[in-house]
Amino acid sequence: MIQVTIPLIPTSQGGPLIPADEVTTLLRQIAADWLDALETDPAEADPRTVRELSGVLQRLADGIDVECIAYTADPPRHGRRRH
Repeated sequence: MIQVTIPLIPTSQGGPLIPADEVTTLLRQIAADWLDALETDPAEADPRTVRELSGVLQRLADGIDVECIAYTADPPRHGRRRH
């Protein structure tokens, strides 16, 4: 079992933000932990289901990374709205 500390950044509206790289790291770690647990005790869960769910988390993390890269590569300019 992992223990993770994730920094929360308060917004001006009072809600918390979590850095995207922390979210993707967490998703990938959960996916890896599921696969490790499957190897340790395969009788605890259906291997196909665990692999599929792990893949979903990996793809979600990849998608977040792609969106962040695209955003930082073409940041919105002052006075222009992103589409």
